[in-house]
Amino acid sequence: MNGRKRAPFTSGFIVCLSFSCLPVYRLSNALRTELRATLRLAGPVVAAQLAHISMGFVDTVMVGRLGPEALAGVALGNTIFFFFAIMGMGMVRAVGPMVSQAVGAKDPTAVGRSVRQGLWLAGGLGLLVLLILSNIEPVLRWTGQRPVAIDGATRYLDAIRWGILPFLGFAALRSFVEGLSRPLPVTLISFVGVVVNIGANELLMFGHWGLPALGLAGTGWASTIVFSVLFGALALFVHRTAPFAEHGVFVRIREPDPTYLRELMRIGAPMGASRGVESSLFTITTVMMGMLGTTALAAHQIALQCAAFAFMVPLGIGMAGTVRVGQTAGARDEAGARRAGGVAMGLATLFMVGTAVLFWTLPRPLVGLYLDLSDPGNAEVVALAVQLLGVAAIFQLFDGLQVAAHGALQGLKDTRVPMVIAMITYWGLGLGTGYLWGVWGGGGPEALWWGLVVGLAAAAALLVVRFHRQVERAVREEAAAPAEERPAPVSAPAAPLDD
Repeated sequence: MNGRKRAPFTSGFIVCLSFSCLPVYRLSNALRTELRATLRLAGPVVAAQLAHISMGFVDTVMVGRLGPEALAGVALGNTIFFFFAIMGMGMVRAVGPMVSQAVGAKDPTAVGRSVRQGLWLAGGLGLLVLLILSNIEPVLRWTGQRPVAIDGATRYLDAIRWGILPFLGFAALRSFVEGLSRPLPVTLISFVGVVVNIGANELLMFGHWGLPALGLAGTGWASTIVFSVLFGALALFVHRTAPFAEHGVFVRIREPDPTYLRELMRIGAPMGASRGVESSLFTITTVMMGMLGTTALAAHQIALQCAAFAFMVPLGIGMAGTVRVGQTAGARDEAGARRAGGVAMGLATLFMVGTAVLFWTLPRPLVGLYLDLSDPGNAEVVALAVQLLGVAAIFQLFDGLQVAAHGALQGLKDTRVPMVIAMITYWGLGLGTGYLWGVWGGGGPEALWWGLVVGLAAAAALLVVRFHRQVERAVREEAAAPAEERPAPVSAPAAPLDD
C-alpha cells in the first residue's frame, strides 16, 4: 500500500495513542498548569536544540565552499566525532533526572553533589573519547573508506577532538540548569555559539587578519573554540548567578563522591547506550542506502535532514518532560508524574502531526531547499526524495512519541529496560525489516524507510506502556527510601518558574 494512503489513518491513530498517555481528566486547572509549565520549559530547550543543529548546518554550508572532497572528509569526521559525543552526552545527561528529583524532594545538597560528579564523569568520558579519536585513522582505513576522505577526516578530527572535554562539560552544566527549570541561559549562550562558530570558521578555514587558511582543520579548531566558549560562559554563569551559585557546584569540585558517581553511571550508562543504539539505526540505514546507489543516498540524505530539523522540537519537549516527571516523582506525586509524562507525549506528537502534514502536502518545495527542481539532472533524486518524505510523514509521528516517552521514563530513573527496548526495536525490528525488505528483498530505498517506521513504532508503543506501569512503582520506591540512601534522584526538567 502506498505510504500516502496510510497517513491520515496513522496520524489519527498516533494522536489517540499519545493522548491515551494523559490521565482521564477534563482540562482541569492541574492539566492547564502542566501544559503551561511544560511549554514554558520546552520553548527555550527547543530553541537551544535548534541552535546546536544550526552549527552543523553552518559547517556543512561553509565547508562546501572548499569543494566536494572536503565535504566528504568533514562528513566522515563529523559522523565519527558526534557518534562518540552523543553517547557521552547521553551518559552525562543523567545529571538532569538526578537534579530534578532532588529539587522535587527539596534536597538542595543532593543537587550540588549530582552536578559535581557529573563534571567528574564528563572529564573521564572526555579523556576516553580523546584517546579513541587520537587512534582512529587505522580503523578508517580498515573500513575501506576512500583515501581522500580519510585524509580530510583525520585532519578534521585532529582538531575537533580537543573539544570533547568542554562539549561534555557543557552537557553536564546544561542538565543542571534545565533541571532547575531555568533553560533560558542555555538558549542565549547557544545562540552566541552560533555567531562564534560562523566567525571562527571564516577566520580559520579561509585565513583572515594574518591567520593561515587551515581548511578542514580550521573547521575542527573552530568547533573546539565554540565548545570551549559555551562551557566557559555557562560555567561562569552558574558560578556567579543565583539560584545556581547557591548550590556551590565548584566549591568542592576536587572532591570525588563515589556514591553519587556510581548512581550517575548506573542511570547514565543505559541512557548513553540508548542514544548510541538510536544513532546507529540511522547510521547503518545510511550505509545500506549507499549500497543501493548514489541516487538513493542523496534522496535519503534530503529526507533525513528534513526529519532531523523537525525532530529537535519533540526532543526538546522530551527533555522538558524528563524534568517535569522527575520533579513530581521526587515530590512523591504519582498523579502529577503521570500527568507530566502524558502532556509531554501529547505535545510532542501533536507537533509531529503538523510536520507530517507539511511533508505530505509540500514535499517538492522542501526538496527544493536542497536541489534545483528545474535541473533535469536532479529529476531522479527529486522524485525519490518526494517518495521518502511521504514515508517520513508517518515516521515523524512515531519518532516524536517515542522520544517523549523515553524522556518521561528518564524522569523516573528508568533507563535500563528502555535501553533493552531500544536494542530490540531499533536493531532487531528496524534494521532487520529494512535489510530484509529493502536490500535482500529488493524493496529499495522506500522499504528501508519503512524499516525505520517499524522500529520506531514498536519502540513508541512499548515505551508508552512501560511509562504507565513504572509511575506508581517509581513514586513508591522514592517514598520508601531513607533520605540518606537517596543519591540525587533521577528525573526530568524542573517545575514551572512561577508556580
